[in-house]
Amino acid sequence: MESLDFSHNAFLLGMSCLIALVAGFTGLSLTRNLSDKTVQQKTMSVALASVALGGGIWSMHFVAMLGLQLPVLFYYDSAITLMSALIAILIVGAALILLHFTQRTPVVISLAGALVGVGILVMHYIGMAGLELCRAIYTTGGVLMSSLVAIALCVLAIWAAYGHRTNRNIVLGTLCFAGAVCSVHFLAVAETNFVAVPHGVEFGPRMSNEVLAIGVIISSFVIFGAFLWVGITYLVAPTEAQKLPPDLSVAMPVSAGLQIPCERDGGKVFVSPSDVMLLRADGHYTQIYTRDDRLFCVWPITEATKRLLPFGFLQTHRSYLVNPSQVARFERTKDKGRCLFDGEDLPPVPVSRSKLKEIQDALRSPTGAIRAG
Repeated sequence: MESLDFSHNAFLLGMSCLIALVAGFTGLSLTRNLSDKTVQQKTMSVALASVALGGGIWSMHFVAMLGLQLPVLFYYDSAITLMSALIAILIVGAALILLHFTQRTPVVISLAGALVGVGILVMHYIGMAGLELCRAIYTTGGVLMSSLVAIALCVLAIWAAYGHRTNRNIVLGTLCFAGAVCSVHFLAVAETNFVAVPHGVEFGPRMSNEVLAIGVIISSFVIFGAFLWVGITYLVAPTEAQKLPPDLSVAMPVSAGLQIPCERDGGKVFVSPSDVMLLRADGHYTQIYTRDDRLFCVWPITEATKRLLPFGFLQTHRSYLVNPSQVARFERTKDKGRCLFDGEDLPPVPVSRSKLKEIQDALRSPTGAIRAG
């Protein structure tokens, strides 16, 4: 079969790249500051981000396909086209779940990036399989090149956006994500041949370019609307506490700034650090012990450490933080130690060997004077 000549509409190609940028920025912005949110709020944010990123991949692809100009009439299988969108959303959702509901290690970040790259590839080739009266024929070089570029750029995008969760990094991650989506499509199509076929195997009803255009317009409208909604959060003026320089914010009393988000009976409550006796790692979250209660906190121990050490808390062990003003007694036996509290329901806190001297000296200081056992 003879390959068909094809060309592209430059305007639609430009619009497809813009959609990839907007979708990337929206999805990565939706997952900012999730450590302060409840599990339900995190789940909703991750779901919305999955739709934004996965839907953006799909919208970019089919806007670019609307710009594909072939000398024959062709249609799309609506069921396969819909399947390509849903699979992209699910695969991107799996990557975001890894990033936000597991320990964010270098391996996890790289795996999540690779998953997003796979999502782009799967979406592209399933979407191309939906062509009717026209078939795409791929070259080995094109498939390999697009696959390598997709995975490499997506790993780079996730590392850029999640290595440090700053606005600058989100922008860098957006550029890498959009570059991955656009590169996969254009590299793959450049190495693809199209041939006319008399009929196709219909999995679902046929859909013309005109009907597809309506679907793409709607999806793009939703993505741009979400972009405007998320963009507002970058324009909100910072609070007075946020305006303070770092050295002054650290010097503030604990009760003047920080409140620890916790959950009790399905509801969200905030606890003053001065009321906290100790924190203990619990998987990817923490348990907060006060004198009268034990609460679930959405912060992982790494986030709790980063936020509470400037306010005088001590890390006695990789899984424990203590409020030195609440420690009743410190006991040391050879290369082991533990902090004890007044209260029957408060467990002793182990002190790791590498931190024995540091903790003992800190607890003997004027601000943390306690009895040593």
